[in-house]
Amino acid sequence: MKVTNLNGTTQNTCRCGSWLAHWGKFSDQVAHGCFVNGCSKVHSVGGHVQKDSTTDRNWYIVPLCDDHNRKWGESLDIWDGANLVSANVSETCEKRS
Repeated sequence: MKVTNLNGTTQNTCRCGSWLAHWGKFSDQVAHGCFVNGCSKVHSVGGHVQKDSTTDRNWYIVPLCDDHNRKWGESLDIWDGANLVSANVSETCEKRS
């Protein structure tokens, strides 16, 4: 799956404590490393991404290593089985029960 790493999202926050924790809470998956295909580095952040080649312009979170998280505006080939979690906190961690 191809995604584009977003630039300028550092100021965005959520109630989960970190974007990586946010991804873990809502993905139903366990991250064992960076989700970029061929990368063997440890994931360190929940990176903000958008899907490539689609009309879906929503922002999503996916586990990335620091190196891939710094590749702003670049297309990244991530694991096809990755669950992208919405970065829209009103749909996730701030949703009223």
